[in-house]
Amino acid sequence: MKKILIVFIVFSVSICSLYSQNKTIKGRVISEDFETLPGVFIMVNDSIEVGRTDLNGFFQIDIPISEKKILFEFVGIDPTTIELVDKCDKIEVVMMYTYTYDFITFKRAERKRKKRFKKLPEIHKQAFDKCIFETEYPCYKREFESFYLKEN
Repeated sequence: MKKILIVFIVFSVSICSLYSQNKTIKGRVISEDFETLPGVFIMVNDSIEVGRTDLNGFFQIDIPISEKKILFEFVGIDPTTIELVDKCDKIEVVMMYTYTYDFITFKRAERKRKKRFKKLPEIHKQAFDKCIFETEYPCYKREFESFYLKEN
């Protein structure tokens, strides 16, 4: 009876530790003109702050393994949401500036933002060539987020 009780306790403790595992992610955040961004808020679930970047734009965060989306926010920069790939522990993000588009339609402003968004993978590669980033290609998924127009 004691052996069964001990086996049950060891089994239940090991299962509980599986659910509480965290994943450590390191990385760097820069702007689209290769400037480092200090103090970028890093959040999960759109509201839980898990860290900030240091003066050189580097960060190290611990998040639950089940968490797949990370949000980066900074003043004057568009919020950036990325979706993690399973075996990705090095995140290097290029963030776009928030521009004010005066005297044009929302549709035209979105087209301009989307055009800048499509250049981000090339900027990432250039940052790798300049030894700012350690990886040549991003290991996460990132989709264009419309600010002005609702997409159907």
